[in-house]
Amino acid sequence: MADVVAFLKLTYAGANKMLAEAVAKAEAMGVPQCIAIVDNGGNLLAFARMDGAKPLSVDSATRKAISAASSRAPTGGMAEGLDIRLAIATQGKLLNVKGGLPIVVDGHTIGGIGVGSGTGDQDLEVAKAGVAALAGAKTDF
Repeated sequence: MADVVAFLKLTYAGANKMLAEAVAKAEAMGVPQCIAIVDNGGNLLAFARMDGAKPLSVDSATRKAISAASSRAPTGGMAEGLDIRLAIATQGKLLNVKGGLPIVVDGHTIGGIGVGSGTGDQDLEVAKAGVAALAGAKTDF
């Protein structure tokens, strides 16, 4: 086993490209959104709170992005009961609500995107548009 491995990293430029596409999708849908993009460690790289987006969705969008990056899976699919236990164990950082997607390139999770302020399905649609803007990212969620 190697002592050091190379890894892919989501850049600020890549995060902003995703953010711009997600904002454009939300505008086209007529649904103002909060959109958060984090790296694989859950650190915020890019964020937008569109005019008219719900103020508390700042927190839910960010937690959806962190949850998707950490679990390497879309949010909203955890079993009932497990989601509450994990939320407690992580001091509320993990959130099991639709609208968060991992950002996966070449099999590596390099971050997460979280969207909040619409319905779960609207949030997910905007998140998918953001992920699709990144060349080589997995889009079949």
